[in-house]
Amino acid sequence: MPRPGQGRGTVVVLARVRTMDDPWPIGGLTPDWVPEEVDWHRPSPARVYDVHLGGAHNFAVDREVARQVAEVMPELPMLLRANRSFLRRAVRFLVRAGVTQFLDLGSGIPTVGNVHEAAQDIDPTCRVVYVDIDPVAVAHSRRILTGNPYAIAVRGDLRDTDSVLANSDVLDLLDFTRPVAVLLVAVLHFVADTEQPQQIVDRYLRAVATGSYLVLSHGTHANDRNVAQATALYSQAVEQFHLRNRDEVTRLFGDTRLLAPQVVPVALWRPDNSDDAQLGAHLPQLGGVGRKGA
Repeated sequence: MPRPGQGRGTVVVLARVRTMDDPWPIGGLTPDWVPEEVDWHRPSPARVYDVHLGGAHNFAVDREVARQVAEVMPELPMLLRANRSFLRRAVRFLVRAGVTQFLDLGSGIPTVGNVHEAAQDIDPTCRVVYVDIDPVAVAHSRRILTGNPYAIAVRGDLRDTDSVLANSDVLDLLDFTRPVAVLLVAVLHFVADTEQPQQIVDRYLRAVATGSYLVLSHGTHANDRNVAQATALYSQAVEQFHLRNRDEVTRLFGDTRLLAPQVVPVALWRPDNSDDAQLGAHLPQLGGVGRKGA
């Protein structure tokens, strides 16, 4: 899994300067942020996302797929940046509402302004658990979280809900008797209907206390041939991508109470300024925030 939903890091130099066309490893060497088990010949959703956000933790195969998809759908980088901005706005809103615990599922490769930065900038005691299946995402997350006692990254598959919720590191940091924000941002479109995304969401919501929140964003349909072509290309080259309409995305929130403006294009969810909202209103990515209980 990705996330769905990926860092402006420092480019690692090994013998010579890395160019955008270089594969890893260079000269038989591999940068120290790449775990041994990583297949750098195969693109990853998290690393392709990282490319579009201007990150450095990706390989030539990821950059090639990102280039091909962006050629078909030129607005994709804008969409992914709008999605990341939605995540930051939602996190800041929740911290100001008193939430200090975050479970970020399918967190991907961290970028500037990720969850722990957005939350701890307001309240340094906020606790954040990142969960991702991609070993590069987890390894880089752990590097940047070194020395941060209130944020960790664990490797796990968000679809395996029981394993995530029983993980000792997760349980050591988060207190599930108190409200937790469950983040499923740009990730459930990698989960097929046969994998029961609704049941996955419901299981996490059952595990958290009343007063917890669900933050969710999801790719959606558009009357645009480019979106269909980009989806098909991405599904073939990286991982199956499952678009859902507004009603289907809304149902994923289950019994939570949707906060205004409910499920809308991510750029329209409580935007910082009207210009951003107008620029991103057409982007086929829906998002919303729901509250569990009274």
